[in-house]
Amino acid sequence: MSRQRIMSSLAVAAAAAGALTVTGPASPASAADCAAAWNSATAYTGGANVSYKGRNWSAKWWTQNETPGAASSGVWADKGACGGSTTPAQPPATGTCSHPAWAAGKWYPAGSIVRYTDGKYYRAEHDNPGYDPVISTWYWEPHACGGSNPGPSTPPPSNPSDPSGFVVSEAQFNQMFPNRNSFYTYKGLTAALSAYPGFARTGGDTVKKQEAAAFLANVNHETGGLVHVVEQNTANYSHYCDRSQPYGCPAGQSAYYGRGPVQLSWNFNYKAAGDALGVNLLANPNLVQTDAAIAWKTALWYWNTQSGPGTMTPHNAMVNGRGFGETIRSINGSLECGGRNPAQVQSRINSYQRFAQILGVTPGGNLSC
Repeated sequence: MSRQRIMSSLAVAAAAAGALTVTGPASPASAADCAAAWNSATAYTGGANVSYKGRNWSAKWWTQNETPGAASSGVWADKGACGGSTTPAQPPATGTCSHPAWAAGKWYPAGSIVRYTDGKYYRAEHDNPGYDPVISTWYWEPHACGGSNPGPSTPPPSNPSDPSGFVVSEAQFNQMFPNRNSFYTYKGLTAALSAYPGFARTGGDTVKKQEAAAFLANVNHETGGLVHVVEQNTANYSHYCDRSQPYGCPAGQSAYYGRGPVQLSWNFNYKAAGDALGVNLLANPNLVQTDAAIAWKTALWYWNTQSGPGTMTPHNAMVNGRGFGETIRSINGSLECGGRNPAQVQSRINSYQRFAQILGVTPGGNLSC
């Protein structure tokens, strides 16, 4: 990820912080009471409290569908037995069905309620500039309207053979990346999809496949075909610590080099991405090169929430018909678009066209920037 691109995303990094959270840290339960019941479909950030089988548990970091107390999961800290009343997992329904239709690009303060294009209602949990309500449950949560809580909006799987619903099958993924590093697993990618449920699930099948192809084509270009996990030029490593940030570089001067599918770099991007994903990447940047799901989530964080040197997120570029070229502008436009590096642009386009062919979809127009 280029310095120019990442520096251009600094202004929006703070707004992106927390982009995933569904359930934030809750107030600790009293000794006599149980916290809200654990729900396998809910995403929890570090510090969130739940109850399960008569005991209270506290999340150490972001988690979803990991059972408290399971031997295979160390994410939940046992806070002891609980009893008495238990907070309901879902709040009672409130409000009426007279809320306005959601408008992309409109500023919504926290508490705003809108009717989305799927006919369901969503409440802004945090201020946002008109982000798509199904992109991130940090900014929006489903809102009970008309006497029932709708729960999370989950589109039906586009690929019935894959429970994740991802439009790219494992066989197609392997075809796209025949020489990939074993770190970049298909399982890691599909495990990351829950972080941004609107990714490759917005619009019709053509749009979904085009977005998946566009994302993977850009990732392919950034990593040399999913070969490189970390930045190859070690001489740059010490350059990615911006000491002007109040939180500094707690992992060390040379700890924030490029890692993962989008080669996440700079301390402020690790801070913003980590806050969004409920993982302390500022203190533990190595997670992006040791945990495949977290690595993929950082790529999805950028794709779905950052506009970089462009005017919109890559996700919005694809679902709003702006085309693949606009995703290049959002990712590395300051170095490649406007005729600055046509060979690099064409390399991205070639990968996109090839991946679209593998998925059996037309690439659409506006391929160049």
